[in-house]
Order: sequence, then C-alpha cells, then structure tokens
Amino acid sequence: MNTPRPTREQIARARVLVVGDAMLDRYWFGAVDRISPEAPVPVVRVNRAKEQERLGGAANVAWNARALGATARLLTAIGDDEHGHRLEALLAKSGVESLFKRDPRMTTIVKLRVIGRSQQLLRVDFEEEPDHEVLEDLLAQYEQTLAVSDVVLFSDYGKGGLTHIPRMIELARAANRAVLVDPKGSDYERYRGATVITPNRAELAQVIGAWSSEAQLHERAFALRERLGLGGLLLTRSEEGMSLFDAQGHVRIPAQAREVFDVTGAGDTVIATMAVMLASGLGLREAMEHANRAGGIVVGKFGTASVSYEELFE
Repeated sequence: MNTPRPTREQIARARVLVVGDAMLDRYWFGAVDRISPEAPVPVVRVNRAKEQERLGGAANVAWNARALGATARLLTAIGDDEHGHRLEALLAKSGVESLFKRDPRMTTIVKLRVIGRSQQLLRVDFEEEPDHEVLEDLLAQYEQTLAVSDVVLFSDYGKGGLTHIPRMIELARAANRAVLVDPKGSDYERYRGATVITPNRAELAQVIGAWSSEAQLHERAFALRERLGLGGLLLTRSEEGMSLFDAQGHVRIPAQAREVFDVTGAGDTVIATMAVMLASGLGLREAMEHANRAGGIVVGKFGTASVSYEELFE
C-alpha cells in the first residue's frame, strides 16, 4: 500500500468523539435439526452457554476507533434499565470513555440475533421511539468534550438521539473540528456543513433517487455535495468498493474483502477508521484507502467486530 499510514504514536494521540444511538447486540446460538410442525420455520435449540453480548450502534463505532488505538469518547443517552447497565459494563471493558445520560423514560435498544448453522436466522429488535428530547441537556457536555477532541463522528441510526445534530455540526465546525456522519433517512439537510458523510447505496438512493448510470450518479452526488456544503461524500458500494466525491472530483477504489462472512457493522468500521485517520492527520482520500481495507477485513468476521492496528497495517 503506497498510501501514507499513521504510526501507532500518531493514532494514540488521535481523539475521536462519537455521538449517536448506542445499543446492545445479543447473539443466541443453537442447533437446527428440524422444521417446526406448527409452521414452515426451523426450530432452534438454543445453547445458553454460547450466548454473546456485544456493543452495537454508536457504541460499536466508538469501540472500532478504540480498537485501532485512538482515544474514543461516546456521548449517548440510554435507558436506566438492565440492558443499559450491560451496555455500560461492556463499554467499561472496552476502554471507551462513556458520557452517558441515563434516562428512566427511555428503553435501551437491543438487537437479538438468533444464529443456527453459522447463519443468522432471525433478528428481533427491542426498541421504543423516545417521546422527548433525549440529548438536549447534553449540549453543554458536548461542547466541553468537543474542545478536547480532534474529530466528531455522528452515528445516526434514526432512533431519535440526534435531533440536535444541525446545532452540533455548527458548533464542531466553529471549533474547526472535522465532522463525519453515518447518515439515516431522507433528510440530509440536517447534515449540512459536514466534512464527509458515508451513505451506502440504498441510503443514498433514498435521497437522490435510483441512478441508471455512473454518469447520473456522479451528477447527482456532486449536486448534493454542493448543495449541502460537504467536504466529501463517501459512497460505500459493498462488493463494488467505494466512491468519494470531493472538491478534487471523483475517485473510486475496488473492494478488498477476501471472503465475506458477515456484513453486520461493516459501515461502523469504515467510518470509525475514517475518523481515526483524519484525526491522525491524513486527508479524505488517504483515509478512504485505509477505511476500505478495514471494511474488507471486518466482513470476514462474525457479527459486530473491530479491526486492530496490526490487522490493518502489519
């Protein structure tokens, strides 16, 4: 790889602030030996000894930044419930500095995946849309933490935690901090002024419409970038690699996945790697090269996972 790469020391000095919707990922593993007589579905005999819990959502993004060696802080709101306490414990073990708002009116989001024969058979989501502003009283803490961070990364899962993202982006840009956004929904106006947003193909199509050619994609992507005042738009294209639309034009790199085992959380790894690289002094195009490689490594792992400095560079 000819792209400049940061040293361990440079990454150790990088400070990434992650803001967004954190959740708990649970995995139940079991044997699948028969089809149910009640309905045409497999019967999974769950082995409780093999249950796993992992960081999900914005918490997984922060963990990915920490796994590379950077300082990672997570600003989020969770429920004051059993799952929230489990999430806290996992974050404490991970080395991510957690800035929680424990809200008794919230339910901590849980994604339960049932696995049989090394395949995901079912995902069950436990979540409730918050009926109030969950991060409004964290704006002061956000500003304080922003002052000791190099970049801020917004992990938007559309769960209601980023209602105030336009104001947060405004504060970050005023402080001359790079802003990365993993977007959700069709209203990208709220991400105006970001350094880079990282939609996948389906997410971008929601905003600019389905494209019938590369030329049409380029025209619409550049128009969106211009309209929102973005530094760059990084389109993740799965097996087709990545495309970056920036002030210099367009650059595309092929996917580097050696074997795709599980794409769960791959987008988290990509944007976390981008954030760490930018915080270490690299530009968008250089950061994209490393993020593409990290994404190729993590899809070869099971479930929400991370990539270490050794895996990425050595």
